[in-house]
Amino acid sequence: MLQEQQQQQHQNIHSQEQQNVQQNLQQIHVSQAHVNALAQAQAALQQQVVQSFQQQQQNLHEHLQAVQQQQIQAALQRQSATLQELQQQAQQQQALNQASKVRMPRARAYNKPRGRMTAYAFFVQTCREEHKKKHPEENVIFAAFSKKCAERWNTMSKKEKQRFHDMAEQDKQRYDLEMQNYVPPKDVKVRGRKRHQVKDPNAPKRSLSAFFWFCNDERSKVKANNPEYTMGDIAKELGRRWAAADPDIKSKYESLSEQDKARYDREMTAYKKALEQQQSVPEVHEEVEEYEGEEC
Repeated sequence: MLQEQQQQQHQNIHSQEQQNVQQNLQQIHVSQAHVNALAQAQAALQQQVVQSFQQQQQNLHEHLQAVQQQQIQAALQRQSATLQELQQQAQQQQALNQASKVRMPRARAYNKPRGRMTAYAFFVQTCREEHKKKHPEENVIFAAFSKKCAERWNTMSKKEKQRFHDMAEQDKQRYDLEMQNYVPPKDVKVRGRKRHQVKDPNAPKRSLSAFFWFCNDERSKVKANNPEYTMGDIAKELGRRWAAADPDIKSKYESLSEQDKARYDREMTAYKKALEQQQSVPEVHEEVEEYEGEEC
């Protein structure tokens, strides 16, 4: 009986030892798996750190390239702006040199009326005033501006130019009227005065344009409202009023102008025919003088 108990205890001890051994083996296996997992995690983390470092290096390289490109573009823009400024200065200097070579007009004689302006001169003056209103601080290059004015004038229709021709005709009348009353000083020599051809009093009176018919009606109103105006001021005001007139008002005066032109054409045809008839009639007194000379 005692022997059986001992055997049983011995078996229990042996079984307990086997269980302990198995538990230890299991713990060792779990520890090994944990070590392997830690090693894999460490490797993955190291790989992630390497990739992150490489990405940062690439981003830094791209950023440096972008900054360098921006700096290069900014330097090119500064050089381009400097070059443009130098070109503008050269053009202005060239324009000044050309202007200095142009002969300056002689000073007008004392109290002499201002010379009459052509239609193109009125057009250039209008363009200059319009440009000055739109760009008051811009320095106008005379050569380039004159070229643009000439190109624009050449492309304008006759109807568009008529306004400036009317202004020139009005200014011519102003000049002729002022010159009639002008007496030059004794110490001033009047040079280059042309001999005016004597006008035939029987010749038909020239037809008036629509602008002149308009001026005939409006001139007295302008004088009454502005008694201090000179002839030139009145002409400018009439031109401004004509430019701002309604189409119906312009149509009225254009109709008067067409009627007056038809009248002038009829009278001119009759006048030329009368001149031809006079030239065809022999002069009797000349023939008598020649005959008397032969007798002598």
